Amino acid sequence: MAVLARLLVGLALIAQVTCEYGMVHVIAEPGNGKGKDYCILYNSQWAHLPPGLGKASLLQLQDQTTSVLCSQSDVPSGGFNNRIPMVMRGNCTFYEKVKLAQMNGARGLLVVSREKLVPPGGNKTQYDEIGIPVALLSYKDMLDICKTFGHSVRVALYAPKEPVLDYNMVIIFIMAVGTVAVGGYWAGSQDVKKRFMKHKRDDGTEKHDDETVDVTPIMIGVFVVMCCSMLVLLYYFYDHLVYMIITIFCLASSTSLYSCLYPCIKRLPFGKCRVPDNNLPYFHKRPQIRMLLLAIFCITVSIIWGVFRNEDQWAWVLQDALGIAFCLYMLKTIRLPTFKACTLLLLVLFIYDVFFVFITPFLTKSGNSIMVEVAAGPSDSTTHEKLPMVLKVPRLNSSPLALCDRPFSLLGFGDILVPGLLVAYCHRFDIQVQSSRVYFVACTIAYGIGLLITFVALAWMQRGQPALLYLVPCTVITSFVIALWRKELRMFWTGSGFADPNKEWINPTLQADQLSDPPVSLEKTADASEPLSSAPSDSEPANQDNKDQPHQEIGEAHQTR
Repeated sequence: MAVLARLLVGLALIAQVTCEYGMVHVIAEPGNGKGKDYCILYNSQWAHLPPGLGKASLLQLQDQTTSVLCSQSDVPSGGFNNRIPMVMRGNCTFYEKVKLAQMNGARGLLVVSREKLVPPGGNKTQYDEIGIPVALLSYKDMLDICKTFGHSVRVALYAPKEPVLDYNMVIIFIMAVGTVAVGGYWAGSQDVKKRFMKHKRDDGTEKHDDETVDVTPIMIGVFVVMCCSMLVLLYYFYDHLVYMIITIFCLASSTSLYSCLYPCIKRLPFGKCRVPDNNLPYFHKRPQIRMLLLAIFCITVSIIWGVFRNEDQWAWVLQDALGIAFCLYMLKTIRLPTFKACTLLLLVLFIYDVFFVFITPFLTKSGNSIMVEVAAGPSDSTTHEKLPMVLKVPRLNSSPLALCDRPFSLLGFGDILVPGLLVAYCHRFDIQVQSSRVYFVACTIAYGIGLLITFVALAWMQRGQPALLYLVPCTVITSFVIALWRKELRMFWTGSGFADPNKEWINPTLQADQLSDPPVSLEKTADASEPLSSAPSDSEPANQDNKDQPHQEIGEAHQTR
């Protein structure tokens, strides 16, 4: 399960992307009656559409839906003569269709698709040859045009500008920062609890917590190689691998949801009865009824998402819930033991993110970024599936593009997990040095600032951004400066000793309790020849069981200090 989880984390390192939607305004040929807008999907690399209806040319639409416009025989005798032909999709490439239309005098091309709309793609050379726009129109909208306006209509193609920032950015920001804050706090608290229970001599508590995985430099290298390999494989074999990724996500997210809800269900006062004795696999340990019901619930949620994942109206809510649970689970499970390991991981993934977004367009034939291509789904994909390793929220503005299948704003899980591991480390270090969570709070705020900078860069450049380009410097530099300011850089860099499993662990909660009473020094007590058993040892919790410990054993604990 750990290997699959790491694979999903690698696939989560993707950028934020959007689709290119436009509008076709239709009015009846005789008269200037009220028109109607329909959604189209276009590729601006063929030709740009004007930003407003007032700047668009109103041209006659020529209905050629009885043909697919793949050969000269499909062109009417008089050509298209400054009109926009409407043809069916299929039998040849978009380039062949639009080239024929342009050669025969068309001013644009509408391709009717019975399938899900995809941006009409081509390569850089083909884009340079074409000077007219080409767009896809759904078959349903084509039927509505014919029914409402007949076959003699005029149309205008345009692409209204979306607002620079959408309200969905606020939702994504809250989900991302909230997940990082909660995950980092939970991971640090769980780590302290595990270490304290490990050093307790009276170990009679129930053990359910998942084991953590300490990340080593070798693991970081292997992980990055896996990320690169999987991304390239998806670029070339997307249709063959996308269903495997969806299946893995369903399995991992259901396990993660169970792990996140377990502490809450465990507190319920009912459902504690257990399954009767049996020899069935996974049931022979007689799990509690409430935990069995929780497992069924988590699996059901995952299956519902898997079946209805392409329902854009509501499936994104389930995907985000499962994604947040997955991120929280990974932040709790994966542990970076030192700031040195944190810096190494974040810097390597920083280079990885920038390379696959900004450098790979110079290495691919299409001139597209490998990461953005995989994140959005290749335009020539036959499955039209999307990778689920993102938080997604639909556009919430009220522009004319609301008629379209609303484009989503996306944020990859990797943009949450990678900085989140540093936030979790900061919380553990806070507890170790009792710094009132200054590292944790500062790093979380730095993450939020980095995410805001990412959104500003996205709005300014109007293209997918490698979020780690902004998140890594903000979080790493902030953590470094705080450690330098507090003169704890050496301890922060090496982990202050809690990276060493053999070092004695001090429970800060108990220590704070001890300080509430008049302080009693062990050295002073020894000098006064008072019984050492009256003062709790710093190496273990002060509880009733300490009274049963031999005097010699506590004295030895004092001597080892």
